Amino acid sequence: MDIAVIADIVGSRQAADRAAVQRAIETTARRVDREGPAARTPLAATVGDEFQAVYPSLPAALAALLLIQLDLPDGASCRFGIGVGQLREVAATPVAIADGPGWWAARDAIEQVHALQDRAVPSARTRIVGAPEEDADMHAHLLYANAYLLARDEVVGAMSERARRLTYGRCLGVTQRDLAQAEGISQSAVSQALLRAGSGAVVAGFAALTAEAAR
Repeated sequence: MDIAVIADIVGSRQAADRAAVQRAIETTARRVDREGPAARTPLAATVGDEFQAVYPSLPAALAALLLIQLDLPDGASCRFGIGVGQLREVAATPVAIADGPGWWAARDAIEQVHALQDRAVPSARTRIVGAPEEDADMHAHLLYANAYLLARDEVVGAMSERARRLTYGRCLGVTQRDLAQAEGISQSAVSQALLRAGSGAVVAGFAALTAEAAR
């Protein structure tokens, strides 16, 4: 089952260097596609401040989008709408044009993220919506997944840029010793930074997602 993802840039109109933000997102997307769960269609810019991608499964999408959130530098942040449903390509030239219930659900999902941010959850960044034809069990699973995402976005959104880098490394199995060497700090400082940021729960969630994606 393919998973549609629509991403847009948070605060794109207020960005001091909009082109630099775009480049940062594209660089991060390429890195994550190399180092994390690979997209079936890698995240790429479409129009305006939007990007689209297709992932082979929901766990793969959730794991990859977490890595993207962690790897983006301060000043470059995205919202993600994830759609579960049938995808289809309606034109192949000059650029593939995608359509179908999965993409409509992804559009609905990103609109829900905007609504959450405008109300009481400014940290919200990720939402999943299932197409109406998906079965009841799938829709129930998505309720639980969205509850997880609200908590995950809150934790990641509160991290410093360094804490996100360290958490990214731990998700990919980099040792605290190697992270300390890369950051030019002590291993004890790495351990304390990860503890303060709540990284343990984020890393454990990533491990669960990648294990499921590999099944």
